[in-house]
Amino acid sequence: MPQHTPAQNRPVCRHCDGFATVTITTGTRNPDGSRTTIPANCPTCKGIGHTTPAATLARTGR
Repeated sequence: MPQHTPAQNRPVCRHCDGFATVTITTGTRNPDGSRTTIPANCPTCKGIGHTTPAATLARTGR
């Protein structure tokens, strides 16, 4: 019987859809012929891929 893992209720980042880090080619080549690349992180989730859920408001009174 499979073991259950604890649920991760962190929503996926809406700006990057979970693909938090991408590699972009600069157009130049290294001396060995490979392309020069740089990593770019999502500015919203800072390269994590998940966002923290918004705080829930507490209702008081009736």
